[in-house]
This record gives sequence, C-alpha cells and structure tokens, in this order.
Amino acid sequence: MKPFIYLPLWFFKTRVLGKKIPLQSVVFISDKCNLKCQHCTIYAKKDAIIKTFAEVQSDLEYCYQQGSRFVDLEGGEPTLWRDGEHDLNSIIRLARRIGFYSVTVTTNAARPFAGLEADSIWVSMDGVGAAHDAIRGEGTFERLVRHIEGCGRSRVSVNMVVNTLNHSSVDEAIQFASDHPNIESIAINLHTPFPGTEALELSDAVRHSVLDKVIAYKKKGYPIMNSVAGLKLMQKRDFKTYCWMANFVMPDGSRLPECQGKEAGLCGRCGFCMAGEMASVMGMKLETLLAGLKLRVTG
Repeated sequence: MKPFIYLPLWFFKTRVLGKKIPLQSVVFISDKCNLKCQHCTIYAKKDAIIKTFAEVQSDLEYCYQQGSRFVDLEGGEPTLWRDGEHDLNSIIRLARRIGFYSVTVTTNAARPFAGLEADSIWVSMDGVGAAHDAIRGEGTFERLVRHIEGCGRSRVSVNMVVNTLNHSSVDEAIQFASDHPNIESIAINLHTPFPGTEALELSDAVRHSVLDKVIAYKKKGYPIMNSVAGLKLMQKRDFKTYCWMANFVMPDGSRLPECQGKEAGLCGRCGFCMAGEMASVMGMKLETLLAGLKLRVTG
C-alpha cells in the first residue's frame, strides 16, 4: 500500500507545490562491461570502476533521502558486480531494507541472469538478429534470447535504442517483443549523441518517421511501454522538461540532479524518451499516468 500513498503525495508536492523531488533514481554500480557496443564509449576505458558495497549503500541512502522510492541499478553490466561475499542480489536486498518500493536491473543479457531478485528486469535489445549483433557483437542476440528464456521469469521487458545502424529493424523488434512469450513490453529510445557517438544520431526526418511508426504500433495495441503522448512530445522536442524526476549517481560517484545529457549540453538532441513520459505525467495525460503505475507499482 505504501506506493499508493506515496505517489499521490509526491504528485501534489511536485505539481502543485512546485517542489523538485526525484521519483526514481538511476544508480550506476560499476562501468565494467562484457561487451563493446558501437554506441558506448565506456568499454574503451583502461580501468573499470567497481564500487564497493559500502559506496553503493551510501549512494542508495542519499537517493532515498532525496525522496526517491524507486531505483534502477545499471552499469556497465551490473550482473558482473561483486564485492567480496556481496553480489548484485545483496544490493537489491539492501535497497529494499533502506525502503525503496521497487528495484529494477538493466542488463545486456550477455550472461545468464537467472536468480536475480529484482522486481523488474530490463534487457537491452537493439534489434533482432543481425541488427542487434551489428551494435553489440556477433552472437549476442542468440545469447540474449537464450538467457531471457532461461532466466526463470515468466516476463521481462526489453529496451531498444534506435540509431543509424538499426532503425530499419524497429518493426521487427516490436513484432518480436509482441510474439515472444517471455517478453512483457518493449521501450523505444533514440540515440543521444554523446561525444564520440555522433555518427549514430538519427536525422530529424528519420527520427520523426521512427516515432510515427512506434505511435502507430502503440495504437494497434502492441506492448510498447512508451505512451503516445510521450512519443509525440519527443517528435516536437520543444516541450518543458521535468527531468529532475530522476536523479543519477554515476560510476565515479558523481551525484546529478538530472541525467548526464544535461551536463553534456545535449537536451536539444535528447533521445531518452523518458523525458517525454515525465512531461506527460506532469501534463496529467491519463495514458501515461496509468502506464507509470503499471511500471512502478504492479510491474
């Protein structure tokens, strides 16, 4: 019952009283990874950062004190994280003890994740077959499917980041997610051109076309996490943002009140579709509000 009490109170404080209280936190526990993806610059680092259990605890306590009650654990590849006797499940249990209502893990599914105790799991899937492999490496799609099917969960969700290499695979990815019995939904994001990855940014025309396509699938009832209202805002890119709804703790321990895209000056070229969802929540779009409840309370 706690989320049902917290969420209306949070909404009143933020929308009516104008307070900036994060609803969720994204905590990077490491930047160590087991893939070399085309859109990523982390793997090129010589020395990976792996936080200690005590450092992660400090990060989680900080986020909770800021008002956040939902946490996403990310990397690098978070399932690689270890600190002595502690593994990723140790962090998940810690987050619950601190008081977070739900814990999400995002994984590339390049290794098995059966037994993971997160409330929800998001798998990074950047297309189907060759489209995914072109970005994440040969054989990675086959492993992803095998590990989804062997994870011991009836349903996980997948996230696709659309760029110049895989935009032609959007239809296939949505259909795959819809047909696969172990996949609950698919979220669509667009590539944000962080330094060194600018060549993967979609042109305005392709960006608009991709979002039109996703909206059409959504209206047909395909299991797309994004709301129509949020997707339309991402087409316009001139809406008032509320990205303080999610705070970030980076691998180096930096604590950001909004996503790292703002610090990099990329808001005008943002592809994180959650920005549109946040704005739609504050615009009281019923579809987005219901999707958020499903994601954070029942998901």
